[in-house]
Amino acid sequence: MFSFLKENLWSILLGGNYVLVVLFSLLIVLKNKNPVKTLSFLFILAILPFFGIFIYYFFGQDYRKHKIFEKKYIFDNESLKRWSEKFGLNRVERFDFKKEYGDGAYKIYNLLRNNGKAVLTYENEVSILVNGEQKFERLKKDLENAEDHIHMEYFVFKDDEQGIKIIELLCKKAEQGVRVKLLYDDVGSAISSKSKKLMTNSGVLHHAFLPVLFSNSTSKINYRNHRKIVVIDGKIGYLGGINIDQKYNNDYSNIRYWRDTHLRIQGAAVGALQSSFFLSWNFAAKDDIELEEKHFPKSRPIAQDPVAVQIVASGPDTDWENIMEAMFTAINTAKKRIYITTPYLIPNSQILTALTTASRSGVDVRIIIPKKSDSWAAQYATDSYIEQLARSGIRIFRYHKGFVHAKTMIIDDYFSSIGTANLDYRSFSLNFEINALIYNTRINQQMGEIFHNDLLDTEEVDYERWVERGLTRKIQESISRLWAPLL
Repeated sequence: MFSFLKENLWSILLGGNYVLVVLFSLLIVLKNKNPVKTLSFLFILAILPFFGIFIYYFFGQDYRKHKIFEKKYIFDNESLKRWSEKFGLNRVERFDFKKEYGDGAYKIYNLLRNNGKAVLTYENEVSILVNGEQKFERLKKDLENAEDHIHMEYFVFKDDEQGIKIIELLCKKAEQGVRVKLLYDDVGSAISSKSKKLMTNSGVLHHAFLPVLFSNSTSKINYRNHRKIVVIDGKIGYLGGINIDQKYNNDYSNIRYWRDTHLRIQGAAVGALQSSFFLSWNFAAKDDIELEEKHFPKSRPIAQDPVAVQIVASGPDTDWENIMEAMFTAINTAKKRIYITTPYLIPNSQILTALTTASRSGVDVRIIIPKKSDSWAAQYATDSYIEQLARSGIRIFRYHKGFVHAKTMIIDDYFSSIGTANLDYRSFSLNFEINALIYNTRINQQMGEIFHNDLLDTEEVDYERWVERGLTRKIQESISRLWAPLL
């Protein structure tokens, strides 16, 4: 018996593996989830003995998501209700929005208000920051002027030359008595023990979000905190695509030029960023901090042209895919133009259908993507969608000056979005994301000017030439597209 097992060990293990594959496959099919995602996991289970089951265990099981985030969801709802009542977070909301901005904008606003209790605030000043050079210069000045507290939440925080400058500034402010909290994603970030010790000794509180055992080898593990948030004294907020990493700052001699967009906000919308930060902090730090009035100051900037802003967050702990649904609604309500910039164009079926039907109905749809991605798999997956999009009349522009990492959307003359969410499965369904939805014609016009300026550094995809690309390339794209829900 023992000799039989020894001689046939591989066959027995392989047979056992495929028995498990059949069982897992039945479980996957019975869940009635997105068929594209279902087929992706079935494909992995079939072609990767043993490893496929491992990948499915860590990436594909919804019960892990519910186990991790069920309590967070309940706690977050209770906390938001308590904070709203105590600090009047919705006190500046108006209800004449439909009359002022029209049916299209009202649908987006109302969807998010019902979905995620995303409050619309009017008394805001916003500044669009193009690239890391502008963001870091402005951020460091605001950090220097902090008087009470600094709250930072980043997907990528690296203690390279750029990161060290930020860390030293945080330590300096903490030693001056400013309360500093830093939350960083354990997979995306790389902070040395020396830097962590420096922050601890200076009084900077810092925590990793969902720590993993081997962060360097789990770059695509699920449920990552992809947000980039800074809140200073409850009065100034930042969000967008720019992480704490010197490659985002073109003042350094980086390998590639980095094109990105960030947003600086003063006003009532900062309260939503503050709430989002504290929900994440309490979850990661296991510490339900009692908030104070100073976290949500009532004073507002005096703006000549107040900007209406709605902060929308989404993640694996929310009932609805808030950001994806907002994009879907915005696309479907567009009448004249849809301008999108995204580093990863891997849309789900809803967004793909919305974009192609909008274009065929006469809306001017233009999308800027990188010519060369920072991920070969994402590159091939993105390219697999170009033919279908271009065939519907959508104009695809490939950015060749460097890597475009901005995540923006412009709809007609009234709506624009800046945030952390890419146009892909991961941002829609798996990661924690946050976007600012802006209802303002001046900001919309400014965003349009930035978009047209970026077009100068792109080459437009010629549909006739694109369909003639080689068979090998098409096969690579098709295989990568099967993996799209995991990228």
